[in-house]
Amino acid sequence: MKNTILTLAGLISLASFSTYSHADDFKKDVAENGVYVGANYGYLKVDGEDDFDDDNDVLQGLVGYRFNKYLALEGSYIDFGSYGNNLSSAETDGYTAGLKVTLPIAERIELYAKGGQLWYSTDYDVVGFSGNKDDEGVFAGAGVAFKVTDRFLINAEYTWYDAEINLDNVSNGSDTETDFKQASIGVEYRF
Repeated sequence: MKNTILTLAGLISLASFSTYSHADDFKKDVAENGVYVGANYGYLKVDGEDDFDDDNDVLQGLVGYRFNKYLALEGSYIDFGSYGNNLSSAETDGYTAGLKVTLPIAERIELYAKGGQLWYSTDYDVVGFSGNKDDEGVFAGAGVAFKVTDRFLINAEYTWYDAEINLDNVSNGSDTETDFKQASIGVEYRF
């Protein structure tokens, strides 16, 4: 009877330790794989060969899915804000979808690069001529993330967006090549 109790106590202890050990692996696995959300706030430089050149604040919300610790699929909504001057002004917002490649370089530091497709809408006003244009372009970016915990990260990133503003309603009907250059800081939470 005494050996049965000791054996039973040993098995319960071993099972408890094993379950606890697997629970830690599950928690770690969830932080490396699965859904994440985030937000960025930063500086936007609108750079082109036109009167829309300006700089202002940019806001971005994002959601993604990590397939493993190296590869993720990410989508975002971006408010590029208003830019231009009194004669030529515009306001742009858009959505992105792209791939994010991450390289862990230390226990708490990750480098990443991302790129993909941008869909955007621009409302513009040029010397009294107003219009709206929906278009698409590409984007590419890179950044560094610092893990505060296994699930909560703070990041700093730089992203370039290729955009074109079509001024259909303006008398010259010109197309303007414009680059949006975003430097931002943000947060990410992994579920």
